[in-house]
Amino acid sequence: QVKLVESGGGLVQPGGSLRLSCAASGFSVSSAAMSWYRQAPGKERELVAHINTRGFSTTFGDSAKGRFTISRDNVKNMVYLQMNNLKPEDTAVYFCRAPPNILDTWGQGTLVTVSS
Repeated sequence: QVKLVESGGGLVQPGGSLRLSCAASGFSVSSAAMSWYRQAPGKERELVAHINTRGFSTTFGDSAKGRFTISRDNVKNMVYLQMNNLKPEDTAVYFCRAPPNILDTWGQGTLVTVSS
């Protein structure tokens, strides 16, 4: 069964850091372009970060540039999102996403709340 399970969210103060994890099963993340999205209350889902299959090329949404890093561990079959210098506007549910031809549904995500 193809599945993605996000974890690592929580409450963090502004300026703090979190690392989100995405555990994949049923396929290998080494052969898939993987992404992180987020959806804040009342807003549309937006791309946060993307890592492609070759060369570990990464791209980021404007809000994440310079603060977030996406990576993967092919041995553990995991994808990570390291978030630094978090701001209140980063508060959202964060989702891990595989290409639609691998998994065309969204998981439950993990909630990140940035607040003092």
